[in-house]
Amino acid sequence: MLRRLYDWTMSLASGPRAPYALGAVSFAESSFFPIPPDILLIPMVIARRAKAFSYALLCTITSVIGGAAGYAIGALLFVQIAEPILSFYGYLDKFETFRANFNDYGAWIVFIAGVTPFPYKVITIASGATGLSLPVFMLASVLARGVRFFVVAGLLYLFGPPIRTFIEERLSLMFTIFVVGLVGGFVLIKFL
Repeated sequence: MLRRLYDWTMSLASGPRAPYALGAVSFAESSFFPIPPDILLIPMVIARRAKAFSYALLCTITSVIGGAAGYAIGALLFVQIAEPILSFYGYLDKFETFRANFNDYGAWIVFIAGVTPFPYKVITIASGATGLSLPVFMLASVLARGVRFFVVAGLLYLFGPPIRTFIEERLSLMFTIFVVGLVGGFVLIKFL
């Protein structure tokens, strides 16, 4: 079954609508969607190695735009939704402490979350909710997401055929590592 899913994904990755799907997933993942764009980026680069860096650029641009949408969600909906709840439970003062700490290290937090498997949407929304400087947020997002997607695309470009063979021979292991990484990112949210 895993092999059929892999073959299906690879056929989609080389199709004409694949860049649209990649852009949509990359945008959505930065603001509300739980699945990272790597799940499309990797097979797309493997299927069409010559387009590796254009796919990385597409991923970066749409992810940063999605991050701006996440920032807007945090900035525009925080007062209406979160503040009354925090106030009701007596946590509004604690949030003010969190806000100050977050903004002291905000650029680093955005950068680290943007490069790692940590769910980036959590940081984009928190950045808006805490009022992190928008230019700082955007610069950190561009750098982080660019590094992440261009490193992935670059490695796949350089080592394409051996990587594809490695993945295809160890498909179950690769799937397990992906799932562990995805779940690990959500576990990190719970404990941070």
